[in-house]
Amino acid sequence: MGVPAFYRWLADKYPLIIVDVIEEEEQVIDGVTVPVNTVEENPNGEFDNLYLDMNGIIHPCFHPEDRPSPTTLHEVFQNIFDYIDRLFAMIRPRKVLFMGIDGVAPRAKMNQQRSRRFRAAKDAADAAAEEERLRKEFELEGRMVPPKEKSETHDSNVITPGTPFMQQLSVALQYYIHLRINQDPAWKNVKVILSDANVPGEGEHKIMNYIRLQRNLPGFDPNTRHCIYGLDADLIMLALATHEVHFTILREVVFQPGQVDKCFLCGQTGHLAAECEGKPKRKRGEHDEKEGGVTKKPFQLLQCWVLREYLELEFRVPGVQMDLERVLDDFVFMCFFVGNDFLPHMPTLEIREGAINLLVSIYRREFANLGGYLTENGEADLRRVEHFIQAVAVHEQSIFMKRARIHQRQKERRVRDRQQKERNQYRKGDEAAPNVPSSALQPLPASQQPTHHGGLYSRSDMNSASRNSFALLATPLANPSSVNGGPAGSNQAAAAALRAKLAGHATSSSSADPAAPPVTKMMRVDGAAGAAAAAAAAAAADAGGREAEEEAEDLKEELKFKLKSVLKDKNDLFAGGKEPDDEIRLGDDGWRERYYQQKFGVKTYEEQESIRQDVVLKFVEGLCWVMRYYYQGVCSWNWYYPYHYAPFASDLVRLDELEIHFFLGKPFKPFDQLMGVLPAASSGALPVAYRNLMSNPSSPIVDFYPTDFSVDMNGKRFAWQGVALLPFIDEERLLEAIKQVEPTLTAEERRRNSQLCEMMYFSSGYPLAASVWEMMGKWGQLDAKARMQKKQAIDPTLSGGMNGYLVLCDGQPCPPMLRAPMSGFETIVSNQVICVVYKNPDFHRHICRPPAGAIFPPKLVSEQDIKSEPLWHEDTWGRRRPQIQERRPVQNAIGGPVLGAAATRLLLNSLGNAGRQGGAAAAQLREAQQRLTHTGSAGPVPLPVPLAGGILPIQSPYSQASPYSHNQGGGYSHPHAGGYGGGQSADPRVAAYGGKAGAYGQQQQGYGYGGAQGGYQQQQQQQGGYFQQQQGGYQQQQPQQQAGYNQNAWVRPGAGASAEAAAGYGGRGGYGQTGGYGRGGYGGSQQGYGGSQQQGYAGQGGRGYAQQGGGYGQGRGGQYGQGRR
Repeated sequence: MGVPAFYRWLADKYPLIIVDVIEEEEQVIDGVTVPVNTVEENPNGEFDNLYLDMNGIIHPCFHPEDRPSPTTLHEVFQNIFDYIDRLFAMIRPRKVLFMGIDGVAPRAKMNQQRSRRFRAAKDAADAAAEEERLRKEFELEGRMVPPKEKSETHDSNVITPGTPFMQQLSVALQYYIHLRINQDPAWKNVKVILSDANVPGEGEHKIMNYIRLQRNLPGFDPNTRHCIYGLDADLIMLALATHEVHFTILREVVFQPGQVDKCFLCGQTGHLAAECEGKPKRKRGEHDEKEGGVTKKPFQLLQCWVLREYLELEFRVPGVQMDLERVLDDFVFMCFFVGNDFLPHMPTLEIREGAINLLVSIYRREFANLGGYLTENGEADLRRVEHFIQAVAVHEQSIFMKRARIHQRQKERRVRDRQQKERNQYRKGDEAAPNVPSSALQPLPASQQPTHHGGLYSRSDMNSASRNSFALLATPLANPSSVNGGPAGSNQAAAAALRAKLAGHATSSSSADPAAPPVTKMMRVDGAAGAAAAAAAAAAADAGGREAEEEAEDLKEELKFKLKSVLKDKNDLFAGGKEPDDEIRLGDDGWRERYYQQKFGVKTYEEQESIRQDVVLKFVEGLCWVMRYYYQGVCSWNWYYPYHYAPFASDLVRLDELEIHFFLGKPFKPFDQLMGVLPAASSGALPVAYRNLMSNPSSPIVDFYPTDFSVDMNGKRFAWQGVALLPFIDEERLLEAIKQVEPTLTAEERRRNSQLCEMMYFSSGYPLAASVWEMMGKWGQLDAKARMQKKQAIDPTLSGGMNGYLVLCDGQPCPPMLRAPMSGFETIVSNQVICVVYKNPDFHRHICRPPAGAIFPPKLVSEQDIKSEPLWHEDTWGRRRPQIQERRPVQNAIGGPVLGAAATRLLLNSLGNAGRQGGAAAAQLREAQQRLTHTGSAGPVPLPVPLAGGILPIQSPYSQASPYSHNQGGGYSHPHAGGYGGGQSADPRVAAYGGKAGAYGQQQQGYGYGGAQGGYQQQQQQQGGYFQQQQGGYQQQQPQQQAGYNQNAWVRPGAGASAEAAAGYGGRGGYGQTGGYGRGGYGGSQQGYGGSQQQGYAGQGGRGYAQQGGGYGQGRGGQYGQGRR
């Protein structure tokens, strides 16, 4: 279930739930690649079971966002294999690996799938038409773009159950599993379960069903360590709903602090789309060699037991003993209101507007009046739900009014920006250079030569132009005037002539250049000279061929760039100055009536009341359906929400009068689902008889497959955010039409259209193998159909605690050889892998509590880690309020006036030259010093006198009277050698809270806060002294922080000003949340004080050093400062 912005909201509000994955890399020794030994201990901690939501792997491998898409199925499958290898190496499961591929989904999900696939087909058609237009445009200019490459992966809609691709993928994964268990020692003790697209259900829900049915059975380990990989935010709610304590979610880092943004038009770093000049992407290597099959993004782990701690503190109600397990279930239920894959989100609630904060706040405030919890064992109490949601509805008008004010300001700003852009373009137009006459065309120096048409440049063009500049001068153009100022056809001919000259090495002068003088006499040469001439000619021909290929490649890059730019503008509703009319005007009087008139087509009050009641009934049915889906599995395969829009929170009244019932039904067959979700443009994935039902005008269901349809932007900016107004599928009509053509299916098509079971694989040396050979002795002589009727319960003592049933598959459980699924893969010989059918244990009701015997990890979260924020619609700030988070008190840490004094000293030292030269700058600094003194600091801050080098010594805030005085545990202070330290040594050069040559002082002749190997690191668990030696710097190791004063280096060898890579308040961390005294060094010509985040730590009334690239901001509240440039 995709819940936009939910993961980001969660990670921002509860930062301690996220930890970075430590990933070991393969090594190359003597030219031999040595893979990671996954048998060894896992640096990320040990895990028992790894579950893969495979569609989160298939889609990125099928059409990656940041590299060319694969063109063959072999490339796709190899990418998938590599991806799984990487995930396995990170987690290293010791018991179970479960691969869950999306099968036929419940009807409630099919509506969303249908919308996505129709939109994808429409976007592909628009892109193809736009590309054809650009190709014709290039041809008119005399530029011939290479033809389109044929690809086996052009239609991503084939990633749907029942297609030939999904069948091939299943075969490829079975081969991959056999290969790994046979060859990798880490796989030999792992049971692998493959639930492919022929097993009904969404991949993540098949996984959760397996987990729920394993719990509380004989042999089940209550401390099983689970890890699930997937990109959907609903995995977080699903994990909480299992009530398993040791649950972790693995996913790629989507937003990384300090990451370099790329231009989404050309894919390069260093600029954004607004500044893009359209230059082709630099080639990787001399021949543009491809990198690894799948881009290596960093990964993170979301620890659900830490999230449980946060929620336990977040939902505290004074005077009430809260049941955490019931609270977690209520939290999962509340999140359904802000969006899911089965219901449209309510207009009232947007995550980006603090909707979840509002829900939590209302829940706490109203809990005493609710009469109990909202849910119990996966069932919602509608009377309490109505009380809760009506308390939310009280804020509806305020939310709409603030949203309208913000939209109006944004609209006005866009108008101003467009006007400013037009003025800038007008000025540029006045300053345009006049046309250059053709007589001015002379050879230029290599550094100044134009190298490509259209303002695009490449390395190969530079070389080519340099080699050909004099040839262009020696041979006059047939019509020089046509280069500038002549007719368009002449311009195109001249451009063609220029390109022919650039690529003319491969053809003879007589054929390629009509203007060249004819050759009337041949020169006779000796053998050696002839050979040399022939070799030179061959080299020139090769060079010419390479140049032609490179020019063709550049043309392709230019076409891709222009196509991407055009499509981006078409999908951006605001790009061309288009402002959608807001006909509903939420917040203005009459907004409810306008909403139902516009969205539901009602005209009278009676119609509005009738449709509103039905919308409320179906929406509440949806809430109950989703809740059961999360806690019990599918309660109805046929139910779906029959509207495109949701009701308002204030509409949800009289809920306890609603009668809600579900009938289980049965899932669609794979081809039935394909007919329900695919557009006619993707009909190639279906048998021929089914295709005709989509496109034949006489088909009884042709109206289900419109080639054009409306998209309601609903106030959104980008096309993908709109609501596709597609007709809902009439199930009876669809199945009746399919029944007429189903008998025409071939045997292979019937298999693709069938529902199958999950398969389990393990090594022939695994203890469970004995059960399989026993089954073969009893039922091996039966045919496949009869075998499916015989099942044997799994002995959990032989399976590592797993329960369920084994069924013999068709054929041999362990064939001696396994052929590769396609060319390019090796055949497996001497196979030692057993394959059987796996069936889950019998259904039993899910118990919404941790199992008996579960051991909880040590507490990590405290009350100081809970953020207190105003509700979005009550926050009167014009922009986002600074994220203020109280930190745990740090023993011996400086703060308040002391920190303010230290901040002033740092500023004075960083501007030491200004202090030495006097003038206004020095006067301002002294004035700032006086202000600090008046605000209650521990005394006047002395203005340091700069040394000869212009760098001021830094005085410790804990200075004693004697330069070498020792205050045990308090620290030393000496401007040339001392350290902000503790310990027992009387020599300040070695006592620096664990440092060797002094921390917070001087190293040799340079002044940087850090010694040779010293640092100022807080080690919270250490009792003898809170700081110890590190090669890094002032790094805070508190569990609730990912960053401290410095995570890189406080170390600066030699004299001179500090630099980013050497010393100073530098590194990726910062004294404050995850930013603060960030990258850069103390002083020097580099970045200086600054950070990569917008939160810095400041003293009371002092300064907070924050903001990207440097700068400081005025502190607020005596603790954190909001940075400004």
